[in-house]
Order: sequence, then C-alpha cells, then structure tokens
Amino acid sequence: MNKLFLLYICIAIGCAKSKNPISPSFSKTNPVKEMIVDSLNHPWSMAFISEDDVLITEKDGDLLRVHLTSKKRSIVKGFPRDLTDSIRVVWRGDNSGIFEVVLHPDFKNNKQLYISYASKKQNKGSTTKVIRAQLENDTLTNIKTILEAGPFTREYFHYGGGMVFGQDGKLYITIGERLFKEIDEPQLPIAQNLTDKRGKIYRLNPDGTIPGDNPDFGSDAVPGLYAVGIRAAQGITVQPETGTIWFSEHGTRQGDEINILKKKANYGWPIVTTGGYRSRAYVPPVIEGAVYTDPIWYWPHTVAPTGLTFYTGNEFAEWKNDLLVPGLSRGSLWRFRIENDTITSAEELFVNDRVRSRKVIQSPEGKLYILTDEDNGKVVRIRNHKLKN
Repeated sequence: MNKLFLLYICIAIGCAKSKNPISPSFSKTNPVKEMIVDSLNHPWSMAFISEDDVLITEKDGDLLRVHLTSKKRSIVKGFPRDLTDSIRVVWRGDNSGIFEVVLHPDFKNNKQLYISYASKKQNKGSTTKVIRAQLENDTLTNIKTILEAGPFTREYFHYGGGMVFGQDGKLYITIGERLFKEIDEPQLPIAQNLTDKRGKIYRLNPDGTIPGDNPDFGSDAVPGLYAVGIRAAQGITVQPETGTIWFSEHGTRQGDEINILKKKANYGWPIVTTGGYRSRAYVPPVIEGAVYTDPIWYWPHTVAPTGLTFYTGNEFAEWKNDLLVPGLSRGSLWRFRIENDTITSAEELFVNDRVRSRKVIQSPEGKLYILTDEDNGKVVRIRNHKLKN
C-alpha cells in the first residue's frame, strides 16, 4: 500500500495521535439494523436491569422503564423538580435535559442508580447535576445530590454528563465547560481553572464522598477532580480487558477526539486542540508549566462522538474487544481495533444508512444496541447477517 493512498485514508477516516496514517479494517460480517422501540424523545442513555428490562433517559422527555420484548413502557416517577423546562422546544440548540443513567454495581441488592441532568435555578440558569436515588416500584426515592457543577449560567451547552463505574468501584463523571464561543472565555479559561467545577472529569465514591487516593490538584482546587482541560466530553466507558477508561470529546471546528483517562491529566482545552476555534479571532493564553495530554485519536472532520462502548459479545466474533463509537454530526458509527492503547485500524459502519446516534450499548447477554437522537428516537438492535460468500 503506497504512502499516497495511506495519506488519503488518513484524511478520509481519521488520524492517530502520532499523526501517522492508519490502515482501515473492513468487516467481513454484515451488520444490519432492527428497530426495537420507537417514539422516544431524543433518548440519551440506557441501563439494563435485566436482559429485556431497561431504563432509558430521554434528553427532551422523561426517565422511562421499558421492556424491550413486550414494548411496555412507563414513566419513572419522582424525578427532581429542578429539571430544565421546555426551552428546547423553542430552540433545539439547547443541550439541556436528562443525560446518563447508570446502575450501582450492587443494584440487584441496593436498587441504587445515578442520573445526570441539567438542573435549573430560577433567574440563574442551569448547570450539570448528578443524583443518586433508589428505584422502588418505578419511583425514585431517597434522592441525594452527589455533584452540582455550578455556577448556574444561562449558557445551555456542553453539560457533559457522561458516567461510568470503573473496575475500582469508583464513579467517573464528565462535566463540560458550558461555553459556546471561545471568545467568551475568561482570562484563565474555565477548563483550566482548578477553582471552577466546569470542564473537568470527577472521580467519586458511590456515596458521593471523595476517594482518598484521588490526585492532589492543590488546596484551592474543587474537590473530586481527576482530570482537567475538558470541553464537552459525553461518552465514557471501561475497557473490560484492561480496566482502562476511555472517553470521547467534542471539538468545535473539527477537533473531535478519543482519549484515555489518566490520573491528573490535562487534556488542554482550549489552550490546545486538534481542530480550530468557533471564534476564529480567539488566541488562547500561555499557561506556564502546563503539560497537556494528547488524544489517542482525532478526526479531521466533525463527528460529534458520543456514548462509546467496548464490544465483548459473541455475535460479531470479528469485533471482539473493539471500541464502538457513535456520532451525532454525520450520524456515523465507528469500529476501532485497539492494541496496547493504540488504535491500529478503523472502520465506519452503515455509511449508507446514517442516523444521529447518542449511545451504543451492549446488553448483559452481549446484544448490541444504539440509541438514535431524533424526535422519533429509537432503540435499534445491530444484528449480524453474515455474507453468503
């Protein structure tokens, strides 16, 4: 394969952190889509209580309990009353709503779950909030706020809200920096300011307390910090083979990334980016002594990557342990082969059947699903119809 063709592939599908071209890996299987549930209001996340019994968050709606086989659904009652209101109906540029739902690792016994959402405060705007609650008879009870990423502002963008439990039993949470234009950054940018809760990734104990082995960012830093320099990370997942945590990050003009979460890392926003700035006149400050962590992967075009996952099922044997990443901007779904924390090949799936997708998720038995980000949002199963030849 000559260097000119490899360069074309890099431009077409994306680049690793070394900026060397990556050879594509084309699937020999034939993945097809099967609609399982529809009439969802921009679904954001899905958590499996059992193989068929799931909780689904609607960004522009409710927390639902849905049975994937019978299609029976009900609204989970008791959601906090500070959920942002119907501004989104007027203007779809508003990113607020209900975001992630994850179950406590011991959910079977304690019925505890965690939800991130955009919380409103009268006359002050909104911010990202994470609550812990118990699910009793399809009602949230014993609700406790474990993170409120103030200040409340009238910027309705980039809340973050991605959550995952690590293999260490700790809860990792992404919080966006909330700005739309870089020109609105203060002198010390939000994501670089250790006294500002926005633009960070947090690590908490399940009860919301701070783990004693969290990194030390200094006495003035907000509690719970694990990494900084985040713009609008949504997707976050654990690599089952290694326990490594990976997350997706939204850029502005390009600059969409896949990163590995590292303790006390600074991912650079907005000082460094693999893309450009929405405010083209913006010149970031120089922060003396700062060290920035490069992404594992970035795209040369806008993808808006969202809720990613590692595939460990048996239906797609060729995909075993690969990273799957959906996207909003082009409605893409990507498959990445990974070796030793390096992406060695990439494939874009369903290139002739693109749909805005918020999350890809695997069931306990290994079935693969995606959530489509639409007014008539859907839970779609990805099945393997092998090629006849």
